[in-house]
Amino acid sequence: MKTTTTTLLLSIMLACFTRGIAQDVIYTQFYANPLYLNPALAGAKLDQRITFNYRNQWPSLKKGYVSYSATWDEQFNKIAGALGVIANADIGGGGIYNRFSVHGIYSYRLQASHYIVLNAAMQAGYMQYRLDWNKLIFYDQIDINTGNIEPTREYMPPKLNTGNVDFSAGLLGGFKESFYLGIAVNHLSRPDMAFYEGSSNRLKMRWTIHSGILIDFFQGMDGSDLRNFSISPNVVYVQQGSFHQLNIGMYANTYPIVGGLWLRHTFGNPDAVIALIGIQQKDYKLGYSFDYTISRLTIKSGGAHEISFAWMFRKHIDPNRFHKMGNPSF
Repeated sequence: MKTTTTTLLLSIMLACFTRGIAQDVIYTQFYANPLYLNPALAGAKLDQRITFNYRNQWPSLKKGYVSYSATWDEQFNKIAGALGVIANADIGGGGIYNRFSVHGIYSYRLQASHYIVLNAAMQAGYMQYRLDWNKLIFYDQIDINTGNIEPTREYMPPKLNTGNVDFSAGLLGGFKESFYLGIAVNHLSRPDMAFYEGSSNRLKMRWTIHSGILIDFFQGMDGSDLRNFSISPNVVYVQQGSFHQLNIGMYANTYPIVGGLWLRHTFGNPDAVIALIGIQQKDYKLGYSFDYTISRLTIKSGGAHEISFAWMFRKHIDPNRFHKMGNPSF
């Protein structure tokens, strides 16, 4: 198992910084990390919102992939839209390969009619990759007779930190606070994150399409009362380079508990069955989800654990001018 783990992690690390096929982390609790899913979700709830997300992928490998995210967003009447900030950190292989980013967002809101709301957002920021060369062990370092670790003949990149500006955009539409459809494209500028001079490692653009409906059984198509029983079927499609992912599932809310069940398919094979449980109150929410791996990687990898927490600070927004967008909490 130790040999398998080492081989897997080295393969992932080397592929990321030598072959230019790195891809973004995809959080399971999409709407609990709204700005990561689509920058146009900034201000969708009108109130001030702060979120924190933690994802631990492949925990059984001990040095898998751990991700953190923190966001803030708020709607402002004077600018007819919302502002947002999102910070992300990904720690790969126990700190061998790390990514950090921070972005600012402006989302313009158009109340097209009493029932139709449109958001259009731009996101700009900085992304940095860092490689801890001293934590890497190459095949030529291992003495197969003694097991000793010898110096490698691989040469260290001229720079172990690389960064660049990064831009993204998103659109979101809502109808009657119940139906929503969004599209986002990240890494429009395709930042070059190569460590070696004379080589290129440009990030592929990440395309996201998400849609769903919020069905409130007590208020028809309103969904504004958390205490009502409601369900929300959803679909999320993500594409980045040759990587494709389709997520289909449903949330059910019976106050104060929210539950969810999803299937994630990567087109090559079914990837995971996802179960979610959350607690939702007027001013905060807490969620936990587990990705049960059903692909060839199997559950021996440990699947993935994800935790989300959010605070909502209520503020007065003219209801005749703006309407909230209905979308799931997790």
